Amino acid sequence: MMRMNKPFNIKKQADIVITARGLLKQYCGVTAVDAISFEVHEGEIFGMVGPNGAGKTTAIECIEGLRKPDRGSIRVLGLDPQQDGYELRERIGIQFQSAALPPRIKVGEALDLFASFYRKSVEWRQLLEQVGLESKDGAYVENLSGGQRQRVFIAMALLNNPELVFLDELTTGLDPQSRRAVWDLIEDIRKRGRTVFLTTHFMEEAERLCDRVAIVDHGKIVAIDAPGSLIASLRAENRVVFNVVEPFDEESLRRIPSVSRVERIGERVIVYGQRDGLVSGVVNALDSGATRFNDLRTEQPTLEDVFLALTGKKMRS
Repeated sequence: MMRMNKPFNIKKQADIVITARGLLKQYCGVTAVDAISFEVHEGEIFGMVGPNGAGKTTAIECIEGLRKPDRGSIRVLGLDPQQDGYELRERIGIQFQSAALPPRIKVGEALDLFASFYRKSVEWRQLLEQVGLESKDGAYVENLSGGQRQRVFIAMALLNNPELVFLDELTTGLDPQSRRAVWDLIEDIRKRGRTVFLTTHFMEEAERLCDRVAIVDHGKIVAIDAPGSLIASLRAENRVVFNVVEPFDEESLRRIPSVSRVERIGERVIVYGQRDGLVSGVVNALDSGATRFNDLRTEQPTLEDVFLALTGKKMRS
């Protein structure tokens, strides 16, 4: 379900925690990040979304100071990631896309080790409780489920009580139940006053979590705004989909004022139109004609529709 947040109305420079201007990164002549510019505001969940290979991880690693851009400027919490890397890493938390731990290390041992890397750290047992793993401190990493391991990595990213948390493709490979549990944790991180910068290629994830998203394709930002605003800008039609197993009067659907067109593929019928009165009009028309139907559902425009409209192709995995 898409979360409809109010767009941020940021006026003060002090509210901006990340500024990227003309960020460019190439590998052997191939442009991974193509002169992108954006800002991230304090207290928001900002998402960089797009298919695998779009340049999301390269961009976030430049911002974290782990890669040096070929051109452009970056400021994170007022610091230069390249010049002030040590100070910056004391103030940010990072979860890497390819994070891994030795299989025979215990959860508590891993957190204790990583806490020692910071000048100041929080009590990791409290973090385990926050991520729902309070009983797993003595468990070996190899015995954890995929969702539990991801929650360990979230706890590790919070060990230094960071102001800004980076989460790179956090839920890739997780089952739906684990993914939603991680979503709840991300929202809780923001509720505790932190800013979250995440990358994902799951459009549902971005719609659920993000206050604003930057859609990236082939290293370029093709759009940036609140998910709801991006979807609304399409002025795309809603759809009512249902199945019928017998002939019926399709013209009765076309006569509904809010309906723009009707398609039928075998037993499947798709009715396109504007939201106001669409569902009730379709149901009333079917009832009036004594048409037997099943599996009726509505489909609304999504971020994937936005991506398709902006790039002319379907979302690739």
